[in-house]
Amino acid sequence: QVRLVESGGGLVQPGGSLTLSCAGSDSSRYIMGWYRPAPEKEREFVAQIAWNGGKTYYSDSVKGRFTILTDNAKNWVYLQMNSLQPEDTAVYICAEASGPGTGYDTWGQGTQVTVAS
Repeated sequence: QVRLVESGGGLVQPGGSLTLSCAGSDSSRYIMGWYRPAPEKEREFVAQIAWNGGKTYYSDSVKGRFTILTDNAKNWVYLQMNSLQPEDTAVYICAEASGPGTGYDTWGQGTQVTVAS
């Protein structure tokens, strides 16, 4: 079910930076994360963060370049993307897990990121 709203996408040159934002649901949450489509998968995991405690995980393809963080007061999650490359071009989709055993159960429609000269 689509319930989250992403923003911040756009066109950026290779090596540039963008920050994506996602407004969480009105309910409490356990984890928020970011996905993007992949050629061989429906969705590719990009990054996630625990809402409390801030433990993060990143895919190998973005590790060291992307940073996920939260604004707990606003119930928002952000994805800071640095050193962007053309292969990062994708629709970035925000996701939310309501509990430790639920998996991701709320999704956004995505925001387009295009990396090109």
